[in-house]
Amino acid sequence: MMDLNRLISRLFHGLALLGLLSLPALASAQQGFESLDKLDELVSITVGASLGEPGGPAAPLDRRLRLKPCPTTPKVEGPVFGAAIVSCAETGWRLRVPLVAVPGATTAMTANGVARAAVAQQAPTEKVVRKGDPVELIAGSDVFSVSRLMIADQDGAIGDLISVRQDPKSARVSARIERAGRVRAPTI
Repeated sequence: MMDLNRLISRLFHGLALLGLLSLPALASAQQGFESLDKLDELVSITVGASLGEPGGPAAPLDRRLRLKPCPTTPKVEGPVFGAAIVSCAETGWRLRVPLVAVPGATTAMTANGVARAAVAQQAPTEKVVRKGDPVELIAGSDVFSVSRLMIADQDGAIGDLISVRQDPKSARVSARIERAGRVRAPTI
């Protein structure tokens, strides 16, 4: 009986020692990745709003991400279609960071690539999407979303449910029009 207790005790001590020995390895492994805090701050500075504020990031970057360190400062573009794009051309990674919508405003790109906010002036019944127009299909939530370029199969106004597809041979997807050039899948 005593030998069994001693064996169990040594087994637990060995496992604990193994766990303590692996902590420095984990810490050094995490140091080999791009700082997500730095990227969060870079996005906030670029868009001019803090986390959760209108125009700012909707949520911090997912802490499970392990990105190869960028040898230069990562590039932040946007807002583009309601998100900031953070990328590092040297290492090949690119992230889409959803932004909190500004009530009553849409973003438009100027000729020099700078985003500006403009108050939406479309009448509710005005057709903002025409059959054959390219539209961005968004699927997801405020925290995580996926987008894809699609083609509208029918005309529609803001709030209308229309069908879109990737190409003429692909299956149709129903989506609600949010604004000109942007539709959202009702659920995933």
